Amino acid sequence: MTSEDKQLTLDRRYLRMASIWAENSYCVRRKVGAILVKDKMIISDGFNGTPSGFENVCEENDTTKPYVLHAEANAITKVARSNNSSDGATLYITASPCLECAKLIIQSGIKRVVYNELYRISDGIDLLRRAGVEVDQVSI
Repeated sequence: MTSEDKQLTLDRRYLRMASIWAENSYCVRRKVGAILVKDKMIISDGFNGTPSGFENVCEENDTTKPYVLHAEANAITKVARSNNSSDGATLYITASPCLECAKLIIQSGIKRVVYNELYRISDGIDLLRRAGVEVDQVSI
């Protein structure tokens, strides 16, 4: 097995884990999960939902509430509260990041993003690539 095959196997495993983690979301319209990995260790995780202490209701009248956090934002802010550093890490997400999350990814030093499903708008991916972040779509 080549090193590329081994990496693809790992990528698919971590994406499946992110997919399982997405099941924790209370959001109805879309459930997204994220796993942050560094040196083959999971250092953070997240799923989309409301901030801590808020009711676990993401939508109102079929519209997502403006304060709902995306999975990658939750994973990044969670690692910020720990003793770990996201510098050089890989972020696995079930859906490609939006523009706002792409900014957080860049600023947090994440060097690679692996996602499964393409979000309807690709401006987040475009910004990541422009910043030199490696971006890969992998099916699971």
